[in-house]
Amino acid sequence: MTIDRKALVTRHDVVLTKPDALTPLQVGNGEFAFAVDITGLQSFPEFHKNAMQLGTQSQWGWHSEANPAGYTLEQTETRFNGVPYPDQSTSPAGLWLRGNPHRLQLGRLGFAGLELAALSEVQQRLSLWEGRIESRFRLRPDGQLVSVETLCHPTRDLVAVRLSPSAPPVQLHFPGPSAGWMGLVESEKHTTKARVQGTRADFVREGYHVALAFSKGATLTQTGPHTFLLTGAREIVLAFSERPLPEKLPRFTETKRTTLRHWERFWSTGGALELGSSAPERELERRIVLSQYLTAIQCAGSRPPQETGLVQNSWHGKFHLEMHWWHAAHFPLWGREALLERSLPWYEKTLPRAQETARKQGFMGARWPKMVADDGRESPSPVGIFLLWQQPHPIFFAELLYRVKPTKLTLQKYGKLVNETAAFLASYAKNGQLGPNLIPAQESYKHPATLNPTFELAYVWWALETAQLWRTRLGQPREAEWDRVQGALPKPNLREGIYTAIATPPYTITRDHPSMTAAYGLLPKTPLIDPEIMHHTLLEVERTWDWQSTWGWDYPMLAMTAARLKLPELAVKFLLLETPKNRYLANGHNYQRPNLPLYLPGNGGLLYAVALMVSEKAFPVSWTVKSEGLSAPI
Repeated sequence: MTIDRKALVTRHDVVLTKPDALTPLQVGNGEFAFAVDITGLQSFPEFHKNAMQLGTQSQWGWHSEANPAGYTLEQTETRFNGVPYPDQSTSPAGLWLRGNPHRLQLGRLGFAGLELAALSEVQQRLSLWEGRIESRFRLRPDGQLVSVETLCHPTRDLVAVRLSPSAPPVQLHFPGPSAGWMGLVESEKHTTKARVQGTRADFVREGYHVALAFSKGATLTQTGPHTFLLTGAREIVLAFSERPLPEKLPRFTETKRTTLRHWERFWSTGGALELGSSAPERELERRIVLSQYLTAIQCAGSRPPQETGLVQNSWHGKFHLEMHWWHAAHFPLWGREALLERSLPWYEKTLPRAQETARKQGFMGARWPKMVADDGRESPSPVGIFLLWQQPHPIFFAELLYRVKPTKLTLQKYGKLVNETAAFLASYAKNGQLGPNLIPAQESYKHPATLNPTFELAYVWWALETAQLWRTRLGQPREAEWDRVQGALPKPNLREGIYTAIATPPYTITRDHPSMTAAYGLLPKTPLIDPEIMHHTLLEVERTWDWQSTWGWDYPMLAMTAARLKLPELAVKFLLLETPKNRYLANGHNYQRPNLPLYLPGNGGLLYAVALMVSEKAFPVSWTVKSEGLSAPI
């Protein structure tokens, strides 16, 4: 029996009946996203400022402060065993380099002069099948009913809005750039140049362009250096671009027609998973459906996404390459491999910089950075620059795509990335071990004394083996040096019959990520890992771990390990574990903490985990599970 996809999706439409600072809704297309409050616009930015912000962001929208001191990455380096690492993050150079470049909030469109207390009879719906937000409310004291319809064009960085005749005036404001955490403190050093002609206004900002088109009869007035008041508009189109925008923009009706077609096609194709009607099944199904929507609009652009997507600037708006797997590896499993492929040209663009990093540190191949902006330059950090586990990700992505499209074209397209990534891994591990000067995915250990973390050992072994497989597919011989290094890698350390996190004291600290479990979960079986020992390790993690310190992607990681070990009840338990950072808000976002209110690696990891659970038949026998279009994971 086929799944009624429309019924599956629409039963998880988000419906809100009161303002909530943590639940703005979003429309977007992967390259651009626009978050709205309960009015369907961005009318109450202060209400959301210290919770989940009202972002208008793009993949291309970056800004840098002036650098009169000429700070360079070399000024933040310390040599460890003769190898330079930029670990000085709190020096003047380190602070500037961490904060710049940073992502821009492109503009804010909201009702002018409105107060939350003036709203009553609030009703807002995110229609997932249509990618459309409908908002209704009454305005005190006269009781006027206001309706707002909000859309994002599927292929343009453009939001379209339709307002009822009773709607108040609308204000367009351009915030200043911010290099701070979450962008809470805006710079006053920015310019806005406006040109108004008839029913259109064009704005030149520092580094980008904006066009505002509105219906006849409306008037636009500048009320401040960066603020404009639009009165009497019934339809609004607001577009953003790196370059001047074309004279003709799609109108609201055209945008709506294109948007509805796009989302119906999105939900009608690719993978689908329907669960039973019990409370746990419906809650997991809700998270799955909303995570598909959120990762499609936040994590499917031309650059790897930041952990808070296109909403607000965690880590100064930069993205973390070790998190790219958690954001986007699920797309090929759900029949949406093109959404992963969009971001892979970024690795090709920044490959020369990654090669230079490896060369400078005395290694072969390409060493991928950790915390970066569009330019691919590493950010100084006492932790991030010692991480290793982002290095094999390009090989994993390439293998995912080859399994979907096992063609020579795929091999030729990604062969260089695979080869250069593997060359670094073999060079890094040439002495038959990983470390020192290594911090594992579980960031609880000191880099000078850390050797051979369990997950990283298995991941490097798997990556080298997969890279060799790519060579044979291309008709090339295996690299003898890679084979030598792979064969010299030790098996992970054991203590009392379970895998430790690392092979040196303190061996395992029971907080943060229990990443040793990813060695047989995120990864398939390798010769380095014994499933029976991993079974004992997983149960020990369940029994002893400090769950308050874990993160959103830890729960799907543990569920994947349980699924491969044929422990379905445990897999579901981990996915629905009641911990602070496994909370999924009404809008579908994975909450972590007050200054990190959304965390898309949790959403993407969930989608990979449930696809693996379907493949492994790892759902409880009492559950009803129907799936369509899902591919088996690696």
